[in-house]
Amino acid sequence: MFQGTGSDVGKSLIVAGLCRLYARRGLAVRPFKPQNMSNNAAVTVDGGEIGRAQALQARAAGIDPVVDMNPVLLKPETDTGAQIVVHGRRVGHARAREYQALKPGLLAAVLDSAARLAGDADLLLVEGAGSPAEINLRAGDIANMGFAEAAGVPVVLVGDIDRGGVIAAIVGTHAVLDAGDRGRIAGYLINRFRGDVSLFDDGLTAIGAHTGWSSFGVVPWFADAWRLPAEDAVALERPSAAVPDRGEAATVRPMVVAVPRLSRIANFDDLDPLRAEPGVELRIIAPGRALPGDADLVLLPGSKSTIGDLGFLRAQGWDIDIAAHVRRGGRVLGLCGGYQMLGRTVRDPGGVEGPSGEAPGLGLLDVETVLTADKTLTRTDARHLATGEPVQGYEIHIGRTDGPDRARPFLALADGRAEGAVSANGRIAGCYLHGLFAADGFRRAYLRQIGGVGDAGLGFEAMVDTTLDRLADHLDAHLDADALLSAARPLALAAGHRAGRRP
Repeated sequence: MFQGTGSDVGKSLIVAGLCRLYARRGLAVRPFKPQNMSNNAAVTVDGGEIGRAQALQARAAGIDPVVDMNPVLLKPETDTGAQIVVHGRRVGHARAREYQALKPGLLAAVLDSAARLAGDADLLLVEGAGSPAEINLRAGDIANMGFAEAAGVPVVLVGDIDRGGVIAAIVGTHAVLDAGDRGRIAGYLINRFRGDVSLFDDGLTAIGAHTGWSSFGVVPWFADAWRLPAEDAVALERPSAAVPDRGEAATVRPMVVAVPRLSRIANFDDLDPLRAEPGVELRIIAPGRALPGDADLVLLPGSKSTIGDLGFLRAQGWDIDIAAHVRRGGRVLGLCGGYQMLGRTVRDPGGVEGPSGEAPGLGLLDVETVLTADKTLTRTDARHLATGEPVQGYEIHIGRTDGPDRARPFLALADGRAEGAVSANGRIAGCYLHGLFAADGFRRAYLRQIGGVGDAGLGFEAMVDTTLDRLADHLDAHLDADALLSAARPLALAAGHRAGRRP
């Protein structure tokens, strides 16, 4: 199990790289995260939803994602509350304090999922959440040491040297853990090192002297990390460490795609293929800043709280910016929650995403949305009607959207249903399907349609797989992969969990 000295230390990427590394050695590898908190979710082959990172890790291992890889998923809807998803299905909503009381009852579901995955695997790679140093959350924990204790899993601690203070973070974790939890740690690794790794030799000596723990290695900064889907929205809050090589496209003005960073932005990996395009300049606009006047396309992303984010959008003045953009002849595309925002109204009569009520939309599409408790979770193929290009994607949303502009759908789904809506002038469009831009033909055709140029040499899905291979090579070169494998132990589960029963 890989636990961190804090959030966003690179655990997800480490596990993804190791999934690919050990799978290439011929092992049947399965990723697992007992509890995740993320609004970036993926639809699984068994019809549920899990965190996006576990879907990427499954891909790295060469298998399809299933709900057992992330049995408990929390999707924040407010600053203090989240939707609770268990075994891929929404089971309710809880505030943070209420969830603390629920956690112990979810341990059985977590252990059952681990047992089912382990039954098909040579190696289970487990990702923790946050940090075990958050000892105020230790009672009833299912995400870090609570799971490690219940399943008898050895722990590798991951520290991020790029943020600074990594020695204090690792030694401090050692200091605050109780003796039992401290004894579960088999060693540590240092992530995101820049420069000459040998310069940290004295740091490794100091950590060993204070903790008695051994190092599994120091991982240099992986410059291609931007090519892989990020799970945490915190990745949108810092400048990218790398940008695509624009090549010949650098000699001409790139197409500017502006994306307002909503407070509950969801499934923002929709943007990754556009970020990889040399002829596209993707700008994630931070709260408090105006949308750029030179934008060719404003893309409204998914949201975990459509009505809440409509209010947030207006508080930033982005509704005024979008109206001005449309008056200048600009285009707007809404995906999922962003599609709902483009309509006349969004109603939540049952309080599915928060207090019951309704809010006026941006009024750019003649449709209305009613949020319902039923959640749509499906993978599907489709065809973009304006260009005829095929796409593959997934729906993960609550609510129904209907109105006159639905007579001009954006997509035709594989089952014959029409999906999405387009304005009469063709410049405003929206749909529920995520993952559109990963389809190379559609992406290039859509960019041409709105006046841009797509790179004929960019195969997005192939790029992701190539990057996973490079990541595995990177970890193999800098970690002691044999020692990590030797540290693994069989799961120590009760008989009921070994039987693989579902609660």
